[in-house]
Amino acid sequence: MLHPQQQQQGQSHLQLQRTAWKATAPKSLNHRHHRRIHLHRARRGRGEEYHFQHGLVAKAPLSQCDMAEELSRQLEDILSTYCRESISDDASDLANGQSHSPELNGLTNEREDDKPEESKVNGGDSGVGKQQKKTHEKKKVKGLGKEITLLMQTLNTLSTPEEKLAGLCKKYAELLEEHRNTQKQMRALQKKQNQLVQEKDNLRNEHSKAILARSKLESLCRELQRHNRTLKDEGMQRTRLEEEKRKEVTSHFQVTLNDIQAQMQQHDERNASLRQENAELAEKLKKLYEQYKLREEHIEKVVKHKDLQQQLVDAKLHQAQELLKESEDRHDREKDFLLKEAVESQRMCELMKQQEVHLKQQLSLYTEKFEEFQTTLSKSNEVFTTFKQEMEKMTKKIKKLEKETAMYRSRWESSNKALLEMAEEKAVRDREFEALQGKVQRLEKLRRALKVERNELNKKVQSLSGGTEGAPTSNPGTDSPSPPPTDSLLEPVNLFPALNHTMRVPETSLLKALSIFNILIIITYLK
Repeated sequence: MLHPQQQQQGQSHLQLQRTAWKATAPKSLNHRHHRRIHLHRARRGRGEEYHFQHGLVAKAPLSQCDMAEELSRQLEDILSTYCRESISDDASDLANGQSHSPELNGLTNEREDDKPEESKVNGGDSGVGKQQKKTHEKKKVKGLGKEITLLMQTLNTLSTPEEKLAGLCKKYAELLEEHRNTQKQMRALQKKQNQLVQEKDNLRNEHSKAILARSKLESLCRELQRHNRTLKDEGMQRTRLEEEKRKEVTSHFQVTLNDIQAQMQQHDERNASLRQENAELAEKLKKLYEQYKLREEHIEKVVKHKDLQQQLVDAKLHQAQELLKESEDRHDREKDFLLKEAVESQRMCELMKQQEVHLKQQLSLYTEKFEEFQTTLSKSNEVFTTFKQEMEKMTKKIKKLEKETAMYRSRWESSNKALLEMAEEKAVRDREFEALQGKVQRLEKLRRALKVERNELNKKVQSLSGGTEGAPTSNPGTDSPSPPPTDSLLEPVNLFPALNHTMRVPETSLLKALSIFNILIIITYLK
Protein backbone atom coordinates (compact mmCIF):
# COMPACT_ATOMS: atom_id res chain seq x y z
CA MET A 1 0.00 0.00 0.00
CA LEU A 2 1.21 3.48 -0.90
CA HIS A 3 0.93 6.52 1.28
CA PRO A 4 -1.63 9.10 0.03
CA GLN A 5 1.17 11.67 -0.19
CA GLN A 6 2.96 9.44 -2.72
CA GLN A 7 -0.25 9.16 -4.77
CA GLN A 8 -0.67 12.93 -4.72
CA GLN A 9 2.95 13.35 -5.80
CA GLY A 10 2.38 10.95 -8.71
CA GLN A 11 -0.79 12.77 -9.80
CA SER A 12 0.90 16.17 -9.56
CA HIS A 13 3.82 14.80 -11.59
CA LEU A 14 1.38 13.61 -14.29
CA GLN A 15 -0.31 17.01 -14.42
CA LEU A 16 3.05 18.74 -14.72
CA GLN A 17 4.01 16.44 -17.59
CA ARG A 18 0.73 17.14 -19.42
CA THR A 19 1.04 20.90 -19.00
CA ALA A 20 4.64 20.74 -20.21
CA TRP A 21 3.56 18.72 -23.25
CA LYS A 22 0.80 21.24 -24.04
CA ALA A 23 3.25 24.10 -23.76
CA THR A 24 5.79 22.44 -26.04
CA ALA A 25 3.32 20.95 -28.60
CA PRO A 26 3.66 23.67 -31.26
CA LYS A 27 7.47 23.58 -31.08
CA SER A 28 9.77 21.58 -33.30
CA LEU A 29 10.02 17.80 -33.28
CA ASN A 30 13.69 17.73 -32.26
CA HIS A 31 12.90 19.68 -29.10
CA ARG A 32 10.07 17.24 -28.27
CA HIS A 33 12.36 14.27 -28.86
CA HIS A 34 15.09 15.69 -26.59
CA ARG A 35 12.48 16.42 -23.93
CA ARG A 36 11.15 12.84 -24.05
CA ILE A 37 14.69 11.48 -23.66
CA HIS A 38 15.27 13.82 -20.71
CA LEU A 39 12.04 12.70 -18.98
CA HIS A 40 12.90 9.06 -19.55
CA ARG A 41 16.35 9.55 -18.02
CA ALA A 42 14.86 11.40 -15.04
CA ARG A 43 12.37 8.56 -14.42
CA ARG A 44 15.10 5.98 -14.71
CA GLY A 45 17.27 7.94 -12.26
CA ARG A 46 14.40 8.16 -9.77
CA GLY A 47 13.85 4.40 -10.05
CA GLU A 48 17.57 3.67 -9.47
CA GLU A 49 17.65 5.95 -6.44
CA TYR A 50 14.52 4.31 -5.07
CA HIS A 51 15.99 0.80 -5.50
CA PHE A 52 19.30 1.91 -4.01
CA GLN A 53 17.65 3.38 -0.95
CA HIS A 54 15.67 0.22 -0.29
CA GLY A 55 18.67 -2.05 -0.87
CA LEU A 56 17.23 -3.94 -3.80
CA VAL A 57 19.71 -5.61 -6.16
CA ALA A 58 17.20 -7.15 -8.59
CA LYS A 59 14.66 -5.10 -10.52
CA ALA A 60 11.82 -4.36 -8.09
CA PRO A 61 8.18 -4.54 -9.20
CA LEU A 62 6.59 -1.30 -10.36
CA SER A 63 4.74 0.65 -7.69
CA GLN A 64 1.47 2.43 -8.33
CA CYS A 65 3.20 5.76 -8.81
CA ASP A 66 5.57 4.18 -11.36
CA MET A 67 2.56 2.58 -13.03
CA ALA A 68 0.89 5.98 -13.36
CA GLU A 69 4.10 7.43 -14.78
CA GLU A 70 4.37 4.58 -17.27
CA LEU A 71 0.77 5.09 -18.41
CA SER A 72 1.34 8.83 -18.75
CA ARG A 73 4.47 8.13 -20.79
CA GLN A 74 2.53 5.83 -23.11
CA LEU A 75 -0.19 8.44 -23.53
CA GLU A 76 2.42 11.09 -24.33
CA ASP A 77 4.04 8.80 -26.90
CA ILE A 78 0.69 8.18 -28.62
CA LEU A 79 -0.24 11.84 -28.63
CA SER A 80 3.22 12.94 -29.74
CA THR A 81 3.32 10.48 -32.63
CA TYR A 82 -0.24 11.31 -33.74
CA CYS A 83 0.30 15.06 -33.40
CA ARG A 84 3.67 14.85 -35.19
CA GLU A 85 2.11 13.02 -38.13
CA SER A 86 -0.82 15.45 -38.27
CA ILE A 87 1.57 18.43 -38.14
CA SER A 88 3.69 16.96 -40.95
CA ASP A 89 0.54 16.33 -43.03
CA ASP A 90 -0.61 19.89 -42.43
CA ALA A 91 2.78 21.22 -43.48
CA SER A 92 2.71 19.18 -46.68
CA ASP A 93 -0.83 20.35 -47.43
CA LEU A 94 0.19 23.95 -46.93
CA ALA A 95 3.19 23.42 -49.22
CA ASN A 96 0.89 21.98 -51.90
CA GLY A 97 -1.41 25.02 -51.54
CA GLN A 98 -4.44 23.25 -50.04
CA SER A 99 -6.69 25.10 -47.61
CA HIS A 100 -8.29 23.56 -44.54
CA SER A 101 -10.80 26.25 -43.79
CA PRO A 102 -14.22 25.13 -42.53
CA GLU A 103 -15.93 26.86 -45.45
CA LEU A 104 -14.04 24.75 -48.04
CA ASN A 105 -14.77 21.59 -46.07
CA GLY A 106 -18.43 22.53 -46.09
CA LEU A 107 -18.31 23.07 -49.86
CA THR A 108 -16.62 19.72 -50.37
CA ASN A 109 -19.29 17.98 -48.33
CA GLU A 110 -22.00 19.68 -50.38
CA ARG A 111 -20.28 18.75 -53.63
CA GLU A 112 -19.96 15.17 -52.51
CA ASP A 113 -23.67 15.10 -51.65
CA ASP A 114 -24.65 16.76 -54.95
CA LYS A 115 -22.35 14.67 -57.17
CA PRO A 116 -22.18 11.07 -55.98
CA GLU A 117 -21.44 9.93 -59.55
CA GLU A 118 -18.06 11.72 -59.77
CA SER A 119 -16.87 10.42 -56.40
CA LYS A 120 -17.78 6.88 -57.41
CA VAL A 121 -15.91 7.25 -60.73
CA ASN A 122 -12.77 8.48 -58.92
CA GLY A 123 -13.09 5.70 -56.34
CA GLY A 124 -12.94 3.01 -59.00
CA ASP A 125 -16.61 2.03 -59.56
CA SER A 126 -16.51 2.27 -63.42
CA GLY A 127 -19.60 0.10 -64.18
CA VAL A 128 -21.91 2.09 -61.97
CA GLY A 129 -20.46 5.31 -63.47
CA LYS A 130 -21.26 4.17 -67.03
CA GLN A 131 -24.86 3.35 -66.13
CA GLN A 132 -25.26 6.75 -64.51
CA LYS A 133 -23.78 8.42 -67.60
CA LYS A 134 -26.29 6.62 -69.84
CA THR A 135 -29.19 7.72 -67.68
CA HIS A 136 -27.81 11.28 -67.69
CA GLU A 137 -27.59 11.25 -71.52
CA LYS A 138 -31.16 9.96 -71.77
CA LYS A 139 -32.32 12.81 -69.54
CA LYS A 140 -30.40 15.26 -71.73
CA VAL A 141 -32.06 13.84 -74.89
CA LYS A 142 -35.47 14.20 -73.28
CA GLY A 143 -34.64 17.78 -72.31
CA LEU A 144 -33.43 18.52 -75.86
CA GLY A 145 -36.63 17.08 -77.31
CA LYS A 146 -38.67 19.45 -75.16
CA GLU A 147 -36.49 22.39 -76.20
CA ILE A 148 -36.83 21.42 -79.91
CA THR A 149 -40.61 21.29 -79.61
CA LEU A 150 -40.59 24.73 -77.97
CA LEU A 151 -38.33 26.03 -80.79
CA MET A 152 -40.65 24.64 -83.46
CA GLN A 153 -43.62 26.26 -81.78
CA THR A 154 -41.84 29.65 -81.67
CA LEU A 155 -40.75 29.29 -85.34
CA ASN A 156 -44.27 28.41 -86.42
CA THR A 157 -45.45 31.67 -84.92
CA LEU A 158 -43.09 33.57 -87.28
CA SER A 159 -44.32 34.24 -90.85
CA THR A 160 -41.23 34.70 -93.10
CA PRO A 161 -38.25 32.32 -93.39
CA GLU A 162 -35.82 35.20 -92.78
CA GLU A 163 -37.34 35.85 -89.40
CA LYS A 164 -37.14 32.14 -88.67
CA LEU A 165 -33.40 32.12 -89.60
CA ALA A 166 -32.79 35.19 -87.44
CA GLY A 167 -34.53 33.49 -84.51
CA LEU A 168 -32.47 30.34 -85.05
CA CYS A 169 -29.25 32.38 -85.12
CA LYS A 170 -30.19 34.11 -81.86
CA LYS A 171 -31.00 30.78 -80.26
CA TYR A 172 -27.71 29.34 -81.51
CA ALA A 173 -25.74 32.30 -80.09
CA GLU A 174 -27.48 31.90 -76.73
CA LEU A 175 -26.73 28.19 -76.69
CA LEU A 176 -23.05 28.89 -77.54
CA GLU A 177 -22.77 31.31 -74.61
CA GLU A 178 -24.45 28.80 -72.32
CA HIS A 179 -22.11 26.07 -73.58
CA ARG A 180 -19.03 28.22 -72.89
CA ASN A 181 -20.30 29.09 -69.42
CA THR A 182 -20.98 25.43 -68.67
CA GLN A 183 -17.48 24.49 -69.88
CA LYS A 184 -15.95 27.12 -67.56
CA GLN A 185 -18.04 25.83 -64.69
CA MET A 186 -17.08 22.26 -65.54
CA ARG A 187 -13.35 23.13 -65.46
CA ALA A 188 -13.74 24.85 -62.10
CA LEU A 189 -15.70 21.88 -60.79
CA GLN A 190 -13.04 19.46 -62.07
CA LYS A 191 -10.37 21.43 -60.18
CA LYS A 192 -12.49 21.32 -57.06
CA GLN A 193 -13.08 17.60 -57.61
CA ASN A 194 -9.32 16.97 -57.77
CA GLN A 195 -8.85 18.93 -54.57
CA LEU A 196 -11.66 16.98 -52.94
CA VAL A 197 -10.10 13.67 -54.01
CA GLN A 198 -6.78 14.70 -52.48
CA GLU A 199 -8.52 15.80 -49.29
CA LYS A 200 -10.41 12.52 -49.21
CA ASP A 201 -7.14 10.57 -49.42
CA ASN A 202 -5.68 12.71 -46.65
CA LEU A 203 -8.77 12.15 -44.53
CA ARG A 204 -8.54 8.40 -45.10
CA ASN A 205 -4.93 8.42 -43.95
CA GLU A 206 -5.87 10.48 -40.91
CA HIS A 207 -8.76 8.12 -40.22
CA SER A 208 -6.44 5.11 -40.27
CA LYS A 209 -4.02 6.92 -37.98
CA ALA A 210 -6.88 7.82 -35.67
CA ILE A 211 -7.99 4.17 -35.59
CA LEU A 212 -4.45 3.12 -34.60
CA ALA A 213 -4.35 5.80 -31.92
CA ARG A 214 -7.79 4.70 -30.74
CA SER A 215 -6.65 1.08 -30.36
CA LYS A 216 -3.60 2.22 -28.41
CA LEU A 217 -5.75 4.47 -26.25
CA GLU A 218 -8.20 1.63 -25.61
CA SER A 219 -5.37 -0.60 -24.39
CA LEU A 220 -4.13 2.26 -22.25
CA CYS A 221 -7.67 2.75 -20.87
CA ARG A 222 -7.82 -0.93 -19.91
CA GLU A 223 -4.58 -0.57 -18.02
CA LEU A 224 -5.92 2.55 -16.35
CA GLN A 225 -9.09 0.68 -15.36
CA ARG A 226 -6.98 -2.06 -13.77
CA HIS A 227 -4.99 0.58 -11.95
CA ASN A 228 -8.24 2.24 -10.79
CA ARG A 229 -9.55 -1.11 -9.52
CA THR A 230 -6.44 -1.62 -7.42
CA LEU A 231 -6.79 1.91 -6.10
CA LYS A 232 -10.45 1.23 -5.26
CA ASP A 233 -9.53 -1.92 -3.35
CA GLU A 234 -6.91 -0.01 -1.39
CA GLY A 235 -9.43 2.74 -0.73
CA MET A 236 -11.96 0.20 0.56
CA GLN A 237 -9.37 -1.26 2.91
CA ARG A 238 -8.48 2.19 4.16
CA THR A 239 -12.14 3.06 4.67
CA ARG A 240 -12.60 -0.13 6.70
CA LEU A 241 -9.62 0.75 8.88
CA GLU A 242 -10.89 4.29 9.28
CA GLU A 243 -14.36 2.95 10.18
CA GLU A 244 -12.87 0.73 12.88
CA LYS A 245 -10.86 3.67 14.22
CA ARG A 246 -13.96 5.83 14.16
CA LYS A 247 -15.92 3.23 16.12
CA GLU A 248 -13.16 3.06 18.74
CA VAL A 249 -13.09 6.84 18.98
CA THR A 250 -16.89 7.01 19.32
CA SER A 251 -16.86 4.40 22.11
CA HIS A 252 -14.12 6.31 23.91
CA PHE A 253 -16.02 9.54 23.39
CA GLN A 254 -19.18 7.97 24.82
CA VAL A 255 -17.30 6.82 27.93
CA THR A 256 -15.84 10.29 28.42
CA LEU A 257 -19.30 11.81 27.94
CA ASN A 258 -20.70 9.58 30.69
CA ASP A 259 -17.84 10.63 32.98
CA ILE A 260 -18.48 14.26 32.19
CA GLN A 261 -22.19 13.86 32.93
CA ALA A 262 -21.40 12.29 36.32
CA GLN A 263 -19.01 15.15 37.09
CA MET A 264 -21.68 17.64 36.01
CA GLN A 265 -24.15 16.09 38.45
CA GLN A 266 -21.57 16.34 41.25
CA HIS A 267 -20.88 19.95 40.30
CA ASP A 268 -24.61 20.70 40.32
CA GLU A 269 -24.95 19.33 43.85
CA ARG A 270 -21.90 21.26 44.97
CA ASN A 271 -23.22 24.41 43.31
CA ALA A 272 -26.52 24.04 45.14
CA SER A 273 -24.72 23.83 48.48
CA LEU A 274 -22.52 26.77 47.52
CA ARG A 275 -25.61 28.78 46.57
CA GLN A 276 -27.10 28.18 50.00
CA GLU A 277 -23.85 29.21 51.68
CA ASN A 278 -23.65 32.26 49.44
CA ALA A 279 -27.18 33.25 50.35
CA GLU A 280 -26.39 32.92 54.06
CA LEU A 281 -23.18 34.94 53.65
CA ALA A 282 -25.07 37.60 51.70
CA GLU A 283 -27.64 37.87 54.50
CA LYS A 284 -24.85 38.17 57.08
CA LEU A 285 -23.12 40.82 54.99
CA LYS A 286 -26.37 42.75 54.71
CA LYS A 287 -26.82 42.64 58.49
CA LEU A 288 -23.24 43.78 59.08
CA TYR A 289 -23.62 46.55 56.56
CA GLU A 290 -26.80 47.73 58.27
CA GLN A 291 -25.08 47.65 61.66
CA TYR A 292 -22.15 49.58 60.24
CA LYS A 293 -24.54 52.17 58.82
CA LEU A 294 -26.31 52.52 62.16
CA ARG A 295 -22.99 52.99 63.91
CA GLU A 296 -21.88 55.60 61.42
CA GLU A 297 -25.15 57.46 61.93
CA HIS A 298 -24.66 57.29 65.69
CA ILE A 299 -21.08 58.60 65.36
CA GLU A 300 -22.29 61.44 63.15
CA LYS A 301 -24.90 62.33 65.72
CA VAL A 302 -22.26 62.27 68.50
CA VAL A 303 -19.95 64.49 66.44
CA LYS A 304 -22.78 66.92 65.81
CA HIS A 305 -23.57 66.88 69.50
CA LYS A 306 -19.93 67.61 70.24
CA ASP A 307 -19.91 70.47 67.79
CA LEU A 308 -22.96 71.90 69.43
CA GLN A 309 -21.36 71.47 72.83
CA GLN A 310 -18.22 73.20 71.56
CA GLN A 311 -20.31 76.08 70.32
CA LEU A 312 -22.06 76.30 73.65
CA VAL A 313 -18.69 76.23 75.41
CA ASP A 314 -17.43 79.04 73.22
CA ALA A 315 -20.52 81.07 74.00
CA LYS A 316 -20.14 80.36 77.67
CA LEU A 317 -16.47 81.32 77.55
CA HIS A 318 -17.38 84.55 75.85
CA GLN A 319 -19.95 85.26 78.51
CA ALA A 320 -17.46 84.24 81.17
CA GLN A 321 -14.87 86.64 79.84
CA GLU A 322 -17.41 89.42 79.97
CA LEU A 323 -18.57 88.39 83.41
CA LEU A 324 -15.06 87.48 84.61
CA LYS A 325 -14.88 90.28 87.05
CA GLU A 326 -18.32 89.61 88.37
CA SER A 327 -18.13 85.81 88.82
CA GLU A 328 -14.63 84.30 89.14
CA ASP A 329 -15.89 81.52 91.41
CA ARG A 330 -18.56 80.47 88.94
CA HIS A 331 -15.97 80.45 86.18
CA ASP A 332 -13.66 78.14 88.11
CA ARG A 333 -16.51 75.71 88.74
CA GLU A 334 -17.62 75.74 85.16
CA LYS A 335 -14.03 75.29 84.03
CA ASP A 336 -13.63 72.21 86.19
CA PHE A 337 -16.92 70.86 84.87
CA LEU A 338 -15.95 71.49 81.29
CA LEU A 339 -12.55 69.88 81.79
CA LYS A 340 -14.22 66.78 83.12
CA GLU A 341 -16.58 66.68 80.15
CA ALA A 342 -13.67 67.19 77.71
CA VAL A 343 -11.77 64.30 79.30
CA GLU A 344 -14.81 62.10 79.05
CA SER A 345 -15.40 63.14 75.42
CA GLN A 346 -11.76 62.43 74.50
CA ARG A 347 -12.00 59.06 76.16
CA MET A 348 -15.19 58.37 74.19
CA CYS A 349 -13.47 59.47 70.96
CA GLU A 350 -10.59 57.09 71.58
CA LEU A 351 -13.03 54.27 72.24
CA MET A 352 -14.89 55.06 69.03
CA LYS A 353 -11.61 55.14 67.06
CA GLN A 354 -10.68 51.73 68.45
CA GLN A 355 -14.11 50.40 67.43
CA GLU A 356 -13.64 51.91 63.97
CA VAL A 357 -10.24 50.16 63.55
CA HIS A 358 -11.79 46.90 64.70
CA LEU A 359 -14.65 47.30 62.23
CA LYS A 360 -12.18 48.06 59.41
CA GLN A 361 -10.31 44.85 60.19
CA GLN A 362 -13.59 42.94 60.06
CA LEU A 363 -14.37 44.63 56.75
CA SER A 364 -11.00 43.56 55.29
CA LEU A 365 -11.69 39.98 56.39
CA TYR A 366 -15.14 40.13 54.86
CA THR A 367 -13.74 41.56 51.61
CA GLU A 368 -11.28 38.65 51.38
CA LYS A 369 -14.13 36.23 51.96
CA PHE A 370 -16.18 38.11 49.40
CA GLU A 371 -13.38 37.78 46.81
CA GLU A 372 -13.26 34.04 47.46
CA PHE A 373 -16.99 34.03 47.10
CA GLN A 374 -16.69 35.86 43.74
CA THR A 375 -14.19 33.27 42.45
CA THR A 376 -16.56 30.48 43.41
CA LEU A 377 -19.39 32.43 41.80
CA SER A 378 -17.41 32.77 38.54
CA LYS A 379 -16.84 29.02 38.50
CA SER A 380 -20.50 28.36 39.23
CA ASN A 381 -21.47 30.88 36.52
CA GLU A 382 -19.53 28.88 33.94
CA VAL A 383 -21.55 25.83 34.87
CA PHE A 384 -24.65 27.99 34.97
CA THR A 385 -24.09 29.18 31.38
CA THR A 386 -24.18 25.59 30.14
CA PHE A 387 -27.33 25.03 32.16
CA LYS A 388 -28.73 28.28 30.74
CA GLN A 389 -28.10 27.10 27.18
CA GLU A 390 -30.03 23.91 27.89
CA MET A 391 -32.78 26.01 29.47
CA GLU A 392 -32.90 28.20 26.35
CA LYS A 393 -33.35 25.10 24.20
CA MET A 394 -36.18 24.00 26.50
CA THR A 395 -37.74 27.47 26.36
CA LYS A 396 -37.66 27.34 22.55
CA LYS A 397 -39.46 24.01 22.66
CA ILE A 398 -41.95 25.43 25.18
CA LYS A 399 -42.54 28.45 22.91
CA LYS A 400 -43.24 26.15 19.99
CA LEU A 401 -45.72 24.20 22.11
CA GLU A 402 -47.31 27.45 23.30
CA LYS A 403 -47.70 28.59 19.68
CA GLU A 404 -49.40 25.29 18.85
CA THR A 405 -51.70 25.63 21.87
CA ALA A 406 -52.51 29.22 20.88
CA MET A 407 -53.29 28.04 17.35
CA TYR A 408 -55.58 25.26 18.64
CA ARG A 409 -57.17 27.72 21.09
CA SER A 410 -57.86 30.20 18.29
CA ARG A 411 -59.40 27.40 16.24
CA TRP A 412 -61.53 26.39 19.22
CA GLU A 413 -62.64 30.01 19.76
CA SER A 414 -63.45 30.42 16.06
CA SER A 415 -65.49 27.20 16.14
CA ASN A 416 -67.31 28.43 19.28
CA LYS A 417 -68.03 31.76 17.56
CA ALA A 418 -69.32 29.90 14.53
CA LEU A 419 -71.55 27.77 16.80
CA LEU A 420 -72.90 30.88 18.55
CA GLU A 421 -73.56 32.56 15.22
CA MET A 422 -75.33 29.44 13.99
CA ALA A 423 -77.40 29.32 17.19
CA GLU A 424 -78.34 33.00 16.75
CA GLU A 425 -79.22 32.36 13.10
CA LYS A 426 -81.33 29.38 14.21
CA ALA A 427 -83.15 31.53 16.77
CA VAL A 428 -83.78 34.25 14.16
CA ARG A 429 -85.02 31.67 11.68
CA ASP A 430 -87.25 30.11 14.34
CA ARG A 431 -88.75 33.55 14.97
CA GLU A 432 -89.21 34.10 11.26
CA PHE A 433 -90.77 30.66 10.99
CA GLU A 434 -93.22 31.46 13.80
CA ALA A 435 -94.07 34.80 12.16
CA LEU A 436 -94.58 33.04 8.83
CA GLN A 437 -96.79 30.44 10.52
CA GLY A 438 -98.90 33.28 11.97
CA LYS A 439 -99.09 34.88 8.53
CA VAL A 440 -100.07 31.52 7.00
CA GLN A 441 -102.83 31.10 9.58
CA ARG A 442 -104.09 34.61 8.80
CA LEU A 443 -104.00 33.86 5.09
CA GLU A 444 -105.96 30.66 5.68
CA LYS A 445 -108.58 32.66 7.61
CA LEU A 446 -108.69 35.22 4.81
CA ARG A 447 -108.95 32.44 2.26
CA ARG A 448 -111.91 30.93 4.10
CA ALA A 449 -113.60 34.34 4.40
CA LEU A 450 -112.93 35.05 0.73
CA LYS A 451 -114.26 31.62 -0.19
CA VAL A 452 -117.46 32.32 1.73
CA GLU A 453 -117.78 35.75 0.08
CA ARG A 454 -117.08 34.23 -3.32
CA ASN A 455 -119.86 31.71 -2.82
CA GLU A 456 -122.20 34.53 -1.76
CA LEU A 457 -121.16 36.64 -4.74
CA ASN A 458 -121.73 33.68 -7.06
CA LYS A 459 -125.20 33.34 -5.65
CA LYS A 460 -125.83 37.07 -6.09
CA VAL A 461 -124.54 36.99 -9.65
CA GLN A 462 -126.81 34.06 -10.42
CA SER A 463 -129.73 35.86 -8.83
CA LEU A 464 -128.91 39.07 -10.72
CA SER A 465 -128.64 37.20 -14.00
CA GLY A 466 -132.04 35.59 -13.33
CA GLY A 467 -133.58 38.99 -12.39
CA THR A 468 -132.36 40.68 -15.55
CA GLU A 469 -133.84 37.95 -17.70
CA GLY A 470 -137.20 38.18 -15.89
CA ALA A 471 -137.46 42.02 -15.87
CA PRO A 472 -135.32 43.66 -18.58
CA THR A 473 -137.15 47.09 -18.45
CA SER A 474 -136.51 47.76 -14.82
CA ASN A 475 -135.27 51.21 -13.83
CA PRO A 476 -131.78 51.37 -12.26
CA GLY A 477 -132.69 54.40 -10.18
CA THR A 478 -135.73 52.72 -8.54
CA ASP A 479 -134.46 49.13 -8.04
CA SER A 480 -131.03 49.26 -6.46
CA PRO A 481 -129.88 46.03 -4.78
CA SER A 482 -128.98 46.21 -1.14
CA PRO A 483 -125.24 45.65 -0.57
CA PRO A 484 -124.35 42.36 1.12
CA PRO A 485 -122.68 42.36 4.54
CA THR A 486 -118.95 42.11 3.91
CA ASP A 487 -115.77 42.80 5.83
CA SER A 488 -113.87 46.08 5.76
CA LEU A 489 -111.24 44.57 3.46
CA LEU A 490 -113.81 43.73 0.71
CA GLU A 491 -115.73 47.05 0.65
CA PRO A 492 -114.46 48.13 -2.85
CA VAL A 493 -116.50 45.26 -4.40
CA ASN A 494 -119.72 47.28 -3.81
CA LEU A 495 -118.61 50.02 -6.23
CA PHE A 496 -120.16 48.19 -9.25
CA PRO A 497 -123.92 48.01 -8.49
CA ALA A 498 -124.90 50.48 -11.22
CA LEU A 499 -122.94 48.54 -13.80
CA ASN A 500 -124.69 45.32 -12.76
CA HIS A 501 -128.06 46.98 -13.49
CA THR A 502 -127.17 48.76 -16.70
CA MET A 503 -125.04 46.26 -18.59
CA ARG A 504 -124.97 42.51 -18.60
CA VAL A 505 -121.61 41.10 -17.55
CA PRO A 506 -120.73 37.42 -17.91
CA GLU A 507 -120.12 35.30 -14.85
CA THR A 508 -116.54 34.30 -15.64
CA SER A 509 -115.27 37.85 -16.23
CA LEU A 510 -116.83 39.07 -12.99
CA LEU A 511 -115.34 36.20 -11.02
CA LYS A 512 -111.91 36.83 -12.48
CA ALA A 513 -112.05 40.55 -11.67
CA LEU A 514 -113.17 39.84 -8.12
CA SER A 515 -110.44 37.25 -7.54
CA ILE A 516 -107.74 39.63 -8.86
CA PHE A 517 -109.06 42.46 -6.68
CA ASN A 518 -109.07 40.21 -3.59
CA ILE A 519 -105.49 39.07 -4.30
CA LEU A 520 -104.36 42.71 -4.54
CA ILE A 521 -106.01 43.48 -1.20
CA ILE A 522 -104.25 40.48 0.42
CA ILE A 523 -100.86 41.59 -0.93
CA THR A 524 -101.34 45.14 0.42
CA TYR A 525 -102.40 43.74 3.77
CA LEU A 526 -99.33 41.51 3.99
CA LYS A 527 -97.06 44.42 3.10
